[in-house]
Amino acid sequence: MLLHLLTLPLLLQSVLGADPLSYFCSSSGNFSAYDLYETNLNKLIGYLFYQTPSTGFGMGSIGQKPHQAHGLGLCRGDVSSTDCRTCIAEAGSAIRKRCPSNKSAIIWYDDCLVKYSNIDFFGQIDNQNKFYMYNIREVNNSVTFNQKTRELLSRLAEEAYGSPKLYATGEMELEGSTKLYGLTQCTRDLSGVNCKKCLEGIIGELPNCCDAKEGGRVIGGSCNFIYEIYPFVNA
Repeated sequence: MLLHLLTLPLLLQSVLGADPLSYFCSSSGNFSAYDLYETNLNKLIGYLFYQTPSTGFGMGSIGQKPHQAHGLGLCRGDVSSTDCRTCIAEAGSAIRKRCPSNKSAIIWYDDCLVKYSNIDFFGQIDNQNKFYMYNIREVNNSVTFNQKTRELLSRLAEEAYGSPKLYATGEMELEGSTKLYGLTQCTRDLSGVNCKKCLEGIIGELPNCCDAKEGGRVIGGSCNFIYEIYPFVNA
């Protein structure tokens, strides 16, 4: 699949290890080497590595203010615990290399994300960290296709916010034998209400992200969606 990537903040290019989809290093604050925050952050990354794979989600806070580190790890809902562990390990290592002194950072891979901050962000919708990906191929009947895409994703948003894992997948018949496949997911620190609000917000960005495109994603720090005209969810 040919993808074109747009980022809202500046996209930093990957130079080490497996390529992430994207990552952002916050400029809101830095720490120095051997700072107590760094010690807590390293412990947090290790904690997320052990906590996340069993259920696909982990979150925690390590240390005491003002050196406390808060973070979470999330794996895509169709990813096995083994692949989740591998992804979280790669993400935790990669983000520390790419953002070595930033107090807040986030990194996304196809299978997972890792996010941390010196500020307690749990339960809050992250509208700042976000980027788009889309398939460069365009559909013929764009008006109908765009309408169907929004309809499927809106239905999956309803299913996701009411599910324990804040995750849903589904499909929809299009013209002929073509089908549209979709996925929606939120980080599980959000309430169901905020999950729905987050998903509705990014689905509203479809015209900017993926107008008439055969496939696309809006990927944020709290929620994301994917749609394609081929099955992409792991069985």
